[in-house]
Amino acid sequence: MFGRLLLMFTLIPLAELYLLIKIGGLIGALPTVLIVIGTGVLGAYLARQQGFHVWRRIQTEMQMGRFPAEDMLDGLLIFAAGVVLITPGVLTDITGILILIPFTRFHIRNWIKRKLQRMMDNGNITFGGFVR
Repeated sequence: MFGRLLLMFTLIPLAELYLLIKIGGLIGALPTVLIVIGTGVLGAYLARQQGFHVWRRIQTEMQMGRFPAEDMLDGLLIFAAGVVLITPGVLTDITGILILIPFTRFHIRNWIKRKLQRMMDNGNITFGGFVR
């Protein structure tokens, strides 16, 4: 786990920096900065829109007496998309926007559900409460 985190916190920023430098060299510094700002604004708009939509679905499910598991996972993914969109860079912006698009988020959510199910089936993950 430490190795993955180390790679994530070193390789991703280096890749982002490399891409920003290359793009800046091709189209100039100002257009590159405007692209980063534009994707940030677009991402914030999409995150807000999708977040409100998921919040309404969660409320509806709870009013009907159902546990909104998939909608809560969607909410978590939207939150994660917002976090990566805060980070300036091309790769993180693309990732965040892909997570915010309902069609691609559906596939990402299903992949996460399958992975969690496999982990539970193998006994690698357990869920417990606060009871001793």
